Amino acid sequence: MTAIEARGRPATVLFIEDSPSDVLMTREALDQAKVLIDLHVIDNGIDALAFLRRKGRYATAPRPDLILLDLNLPKKDGREVLREIKSDEALKRIPVVILTTSNAEEDVMRAYGLHANCYVTKPFDFEGLAKVVRSIERFWFTVVTLPKG
Repeated sequence: MTAIEARGRPATVLFIEDSPSDVLMTREALDQAKVLIDLHVIDNGIDALAFLRRKGRYATAPRPDLILLDLNLPKKDGREVLREIKSDEALKRIPVVILTTSNAEEDVMRAYGLHANCYVTKPFDFEGLAKVVRSIERFWFTVVTLPKG
């Protein structure tokens, strides 16, 4: 039994990504893998933080079990979002997976310095992305014990 099955509900994942094609490919990869995930997509950093803090139109937003975060976002970039998440007492325990096209050492070091839980360079093709998505799902929702609430 996986950690999520033990909770009796699908995993809630917040995907903070501004590329519609990356969102579509990720959704398709999840569907193909038959992963039961309640996926919420936000396309900019300001709305992502509002979602996480349950502000305004996101007042009834669910608390995510995992955050997939792109670094290059409009309005507030992923590095700033990560900094705010990890410095917020109410949010800092939510695991954050950086899922971005950048493989620059500076970005990797900075993300870990801001307490990202892991850093994954996004493949450019569907098969590669599907493999990465399945690996993330398997690791974070089968192997790892996540904090409750």
